[in-house]
Amino acid sequence: MPRLARADIFASADIAIVHVICRTVRRCFLLGYDKISRKNNDHRKLWVEQQLADQARYFAIDICSFAILDNHIHQQLRARPDVVQQLDDVEVARRWLMLCPARRGKNRQPLEPTEFEMSRVVNDKKRVEELRRRLSDISWWMRLLCQHIAQRANREDEEVGKFWQARYKAVKNLDDTAILACAAYIDLNPIRAGVADNIDNSVFTSANRRAKGQKIRKQSTSADKISSVEPTNDATDPTSPDSTVLNCENLAPVNLCENSATPGSQRHTRGTRCSDKGFLPITLSEYLELLDWSAQQQRGKKSVPAPDTVNRVLAELRISAEAWCEVIRDFGRLFSSVAGKPHVIDAYRSPTKSQSFRPRPRVRELLTNS
Repeated sequence: MPRLARADIFASADIAIVHVICRTVRRCFLLGYDKISRKNNDHRKLWVEQQLADQARYFAIDICSFAILDNHIHQQLRARPDVVQQLDDVEVARRWLMLCPARRGKNRQPLEPTEFEMSRVVNDKKRVEELRRRLSDISWWMRLLCQHIAQRANREDEEVGKFWQARYKAVKNLDDTAILACAAYIDLNPIRAGVADNIDNSVFTSANRRAKGQKIRKQSTSADKISSVEPTNDATDPTSPDSTVLNCENLAPVNLCENSATPGSQRHTRGTRCSDKGFLPITLSEYLELLDWSAQQQRGKKSVPAPDTVNRVLAELRISAEAWCEVIRDFGRLFSSVAGKPHVIDAYRSPTKSQSFRPRPRVRELLTNS
């Protein structure tokens, strides 16, 4: 059965959290160590991180979570057309010209657009509106990311042709259970694959970046009070050494803070990410504790009892510990186009064809009455 068009799963004009996966051609280890050719391509993971950080600065898209493995990349992205609508025409033009620059400097870094380059875009109103739509379009995000990495890798290998296996796969997250489970599934990918045994060793993941940022923040603010407002809790100093690659300042904050955060789009103004709006109903500390316990279950330590924090989070989601562990282990197999609890999937309709979606039988068994 052919894969559904992405427009049949989620509309580009809507705010949506989507899990996207792209794999290298024939699943070769083009982003890591290839045992057959004995060539180490781990440095390309840094390329991906840098490109993600660059795109996070200019797109109206939040990075909720990511994991870069040897032959594929996972991302959980949130399209923010509400944020891009707040940008004036000049800012839209500037952002696009930084993403697709007319001129580049050292190391092919984009140069700030000139007044002439800006005015040429701003004076074309149809062009501005087209670029405004692109800045919150996940398909354009993936197009620029995949194109940049493929071209750079082909130059390095002196090769031509495809670098990525096919068009990226997209799964829309419909509810809090799907959003949290998807984030955990992505962050635990290296542990599940056996290339790391804890979050600290899962180098190319958002969980690792968040945990590292939390440690740096605690060390640097030991004499000061830490704000209880979550949008600033996930941030590190963008001028730190880690700013050369993606760090938690480029990531969306964890805690949604519905009761205490400023309502609305919460557009980020420091130039490192799209917005300061969280995406989970738990704090960063609670999320990392849930990941740590879940990682132990993934490694077969099922005798480890769940901490009170984990029990509370799972109780609020109305999901058992056993069901949770299976969902985050098999998320990629359980959900193909949309993800969520069965009754939520049953109620969802395609934005183009009003097509209904049906959860897999195992999803009904795990999440019904939860």
